[in-house]
Amino acid sequence: MPNIGTVLKSEISRVSRKEVRGETQALKKSISQYRSQIADLKRRMLALEQQVKRVRKVSAPAVANDDEPGGQLRFSAKGLAAQRRRLGLSAAAVAQLLGVSALSVYKWESGKTRPRARQIEAIAGLRGMGKREALKRLEEAGR
Repeated sequence: MPNIGTVLKSEISRVSRKEVRGETQALKKSISQYRSQIADLKRRMLALEQQVKRVRKVSAPAVANDDEPGGQLRFSAKGLAAQRRRLGLSAAAVAQLLGVSALSVYKWESGKTRPRARQIEAIAGLRGMGKREALKRLEEAGR
């Protein structure tokens, strides 16, 4: 005949395993729900980050142009660099023409920052300017 102590011990361990299993099932279920919610949040976050990148890539905000009714001015870093090369001017000279610092022009051309609306208008004024006129304005500003 089996010892009553061993029977009691085995019955207690069986019942306790059953209780623990019931408790852990509930925890496993909630962990599974949390993991799916976290995965969903990560997907939403990636989608939002991609939207932010797309918005930042927009080349220029629309600025109303007073010369042309309904016209808009656009800014492009490559366009400013090309305009400066066309005029044969340094970044410091263009900065002097625009009334800003040379570092600002450098940052605009490298795409690190964007000029303000007032400065975009001044940059647009460079488009209609030739080399002689640009040099003349620089001489006048240097006096």
